[in-house]
Amino acid sequence: MDTTAAKLTVFFEEPFWVGVYERTESGQVEACRVVFGAEPKDYEVYDFLLKHWDSMRFSPPVAAGGIPSQIRNPKRARRAAKQALCHTGTGTKSQQALQMQRELGKQERKKVRKQQSEEEKARRFALRQQRKKEKHRGR
Repeated sequence: MDTTAAKLTVFFEEPFWVGVYERTESGQVEACRVVFGAEPKDYEVYDFLLKHWDSMRFSPPVAAGGIPSQIRNPKRARRAAKQALCHTGTGTKSQQALQMQRELGKQERKKVRKQQSEEEKARRFALRQQRKKEKHRGR
């Protein structure tokens, strides 16, 4: 049975408020980090998710430990919510997913930088060759 769960954690990370949106689907966790700036209100967070859902860049999927089952008891749900509020920061799996996303971005930038460097080197070589030919044009 495939289950889907989504979780948004908003916390203060000096000097800004940051939100980590985690979505879990079929045993895979994907995470997206959003910087809000000033402390966002509930309706501002909801509005942000509605407007910017398409532009959010999620990390590659990471294997999840397990999806917690739905809590039916209201007292237990209240205790779980209180415990979640006391927990600061992001979950371990979402941190791994965000780290993987940063690493992939780093590799992509490295690849682009290397390609630009090689193109620049080839351009300078062609320019040198052209200058040499111009010097020996009459001989």
